[in-house]
Amino acid sequence: MAALDSLTSDSIEEILESWNCFCFSTDALLNGNVEVAVGDKFVSCVHFLCSHHLRSLVEDQFFQSLEVTFETRGASRFWHHFDAYVDGSLLTNEESGLEEVLYKALEELSLVKQCQERTLLMLVHSLQSCRNSMLDKKYSADAERVYLLSKYQLMVSSVLMASLPRQFPAILNQYFKRRLEELSTLMDGSCQEELHDKENMDLDEKRKSFSGVGEMDIDEHYDRKKLSENSLLVKNIGKVVQDLRSLGFTSMTEDAYASAIFLLLKDKVQDLAGDDYRSSVLDSIKVWIQAVPFHFLHALLTYLGDSVCPDSPSSGLKSPLASHPSSFYPGVDTPSEGLIRWKLRLEYFAYETLQDLRIAKLFDIIVDYPDSSPAIEDLKQCLDYTGQHSKLVDSFISALKYRLLTAGASTNDILHQYVSTIKALKTIDPAGIFLEAVGEPIRDYLRGRKDTIKCIVTLLTDGSGGNASSGAAGDSLLEELNRDEENQENINLDDDFNVDDKQSWLNAQRWEPDPVEADPLKGSRNRRKVDVLGMVVGIIGSKDQLVNEYRVMLAEKLLNKSDYDIDSEIRTLELLKIHFGESSMQKCEIMLNDLIDSKRTNNNIKKTIPKPSLAEGEVEKSEFSLDALAATIISSNFWPPIQDEPVNLPGSVDELLSDYAKRFHEIKTPRKLLWKKNLGVVKLELQFEEKAVQFSVSPILASIIMQFQDQTRWTAEDLAAAVGVPVDILNRRINFWISKGILSESLGEDTNYHIFSLMEGADSNRTGIHGGSNDEHLMGDEDGDRSLASVEDQLHKEMTVYEKFILGMLTNFGSMALDRIHNTLKMFCVADPQYDKSLQQLQSFLAGLVSEEKLELREGMYVLKK
Repeated sequence: MAALDSLTSDSIEEILESWNCFCFSTDALLNGNVEVAVGDKFVSCVHFLCSHHLRSLVEDQFFQSLEVTFETRGASRFWHHFDAYVDGSLLTNEESGLEEVLYKALEELSLVKQCQERTLLMLVHSLQSCRNSMLDKKYSADAERVYLLSKYQLMVSSVLMASLPRQFPAILNQYFKRRLEELSTLMDGSCQEELHDKENMDLDEKRKSFSGVGEMDIDEHYDRKKLSENSLLVKNIGKVVQDLRSLGFTSMTEDAYASAIFLLLKDKVQDLAGDDYRSSVLDSIKVWIQAVPFHFLHALLTYLGDSVCPDSPSSGLKSPLASHPSSFYPGVDTPSEGLIRWKLRLEYFAYETLQDLRIAKLFDIIVDYPDSSPAIEDLKQCLDYTGQHSKLVDSFISALKYRLLTAGASTNDILHQYVSTIKALKTIDPAGIFLEAVGEPIRDYLRGRKDTIKCIVTLLTDGSGGNASSGAAGDSLLEELNRDEENQENINLDDDFNVDDKQSWLNAQRWEPDPVEADPLKGSRNRRKVDVLGMVVGIIGSKDQLVNEYRVMLAEKLLNKSDYDIDSEIRTLELLKIHFGESSMQKCEIMLNDLIDSKRTNNNIKKTIPKPSLAEGEVEKSEFSLDALAATIISSNFWPPIQDEPVNLPGSVDELLSDYAKRFHEIKTPRKLLWKKNLGVVKLELQFEEKAVQFSVSPILASIIMQFQDQTRWTAEDLAAAVGVPVDILNRRINFWISKGILSESLGEDTNYHIFSLMEGADSNRTGIHGGSNDEHLMGDEDGDRSLASVEDQLHKEMTVYEKFILGMLTNFGSMALDRIHNTLKMFCVADPQYDKSLQQLQSFLAGLVSEEKLELREGMYVLKK
């Protein structure tokens, strides 16, 4: 103000005149007037005003005029080009001309911006010359130029952002999406051809490819054409990115083309992955990333000038991200840090996308295991990279509960899926940490099924769960028993107490804490090795239960054998002894030894039979001979309880059994045989006119059909009396011969009066015989006709001893929970018979008492039924 007070009126008029001239020339220059006179007048006015210390007013007025002009001539016209895309429906239309509209809008705005930048540089030069004339030594021309240009750039960004339409980010996304899809089509085609040629090319073809010069020239010409097309497209994209950056849309632009790249990558991963789990796709995804998005980003960053080598002096301090060898980035000499960051982002997104796809289909992948092993390996690599194991646990548990752990799934199928799950997740998680969480719902569900133990034992003995066609390859637990035998000698190698001090120190150095998902109740030592067999057997919780079930099944199988071939049973038993111990399998070993002794005894008895003369052989041709009898002699104290069902055998058969027992007593004095006539296998040959039909049936079925040898018509009551079984059992058993067309059934005057007659000729269609023979093995043809008492029946019989004690406890205490009943029985029932049952066995027995209406279960408490 002091300077203005010292001015004369003439000086003030000169300043006002110069100010008006400055404003006029500024507007003229900003509106595109490029006459030299206007420029000279602008410079002289700036010099004059600066000489009177009005520099700040000049700058403020100039930038105010810049802002107004840019807003009217630049921003408003720029946004007007995109008015047609307000509703968004035109964006998805590929024929909407979006690319041309964006190119035109950026070109017009760039012209306005260039004009304003030229005028700004004139101001900068004028201010610099004014400073030089005043000999201001503290003045820095470069700093002032940078300051004014950055101030202008900030003004441009502010004006555009203030009037930014809502649909513009979507417009950029759509543009980059289309451009990248076009680029991917050009680059991906050649990439796929190269991969396909490498996969299908044999050694001779590879040699020819090096000698075929003419063909190589054609390929090189084709590749150059491809590269030329790619380069032009990248340049067009780079020009748009560069223009958008200059307008202050740097972050929005990077988000747009990054979103387009990731969307394209996601589609590619989904296309490569598909539903084929028999081949790995991770390497193909990496090749595609290298060939398409990575090369595009390298070309784009090079065009934009952002591919500065991190080792160059202009890049400042070296970043650890740029320490990768150049061979890690084919086609790139020395990658920049920005390029390395992009590669890491692309790989992580690809791993995460493939991981999510495989986790969503993990149930189906495990169903196809081990054919789906490549998909499991891909998933392992993805999880190792992303560390998102908890996502796998949550998703797979949900799939198990929805698709497997339902009433419609058989126990065999659940067990097969559980075994496959253990083997598959063992690849992903060798320590078994996440397998514990995944397997817990399956184990809990299987413990509630009555046939779980039986199915596990069947899986252990024949590997098919009772159905050879239902098990997938590799599901057999016999494999695990074999591995246990092979690795038995190496068991102690993993024991920390059996290694030397040096190895202990190495183990301590390699120690890592368990993940947060790990069960804190189980230490790391318990997870060092995933034991498939141990995890399946662990479902039961009690080794004795499984051994008892195996004992019953082994006895059933041995009693139904028609010969003494037990090699497979001996092999299985030896494997089970390795896992469960010899003491647990002692009774089973005695059972097998009984069959070995039976074979020896049977041979010795048959040696005592005198050889008949030729005449005697013709007379006794139709009689039974001891040569046709093979007895299984068991030690009943070591076998499970055997169902003793009375049956009357034909007299000739009884005589044969008596003769055999007599000869046995002579050899094994003082031991005697006690026949179980309802057990065994009888091989029959039934003669019908000109054909013979052979069957292998149980003794009761043989006794029934042999009654028709002398009498072709029987009533149900008479036949039951002759066979020695109740009428209801006869009616159930005789259905076998009726179904084969051997016998027929008719009703008498009373509906309860059944008559069975021998058919004149066997029905070939029903017996399956066409002039040949039929050999049908009917070992335990009905569940209700088992030779041995089931484990459940044995358990119920053993638990009956404690029934009165349980009823007495409930009488005294009123109501008791399951745990309390169990603990009380363990505490007080220590004498013979000692209570040694599991909680699940007690619960099963109490459920039976509830069904018999002796007890009631109210809110988890057992009370006496009133």
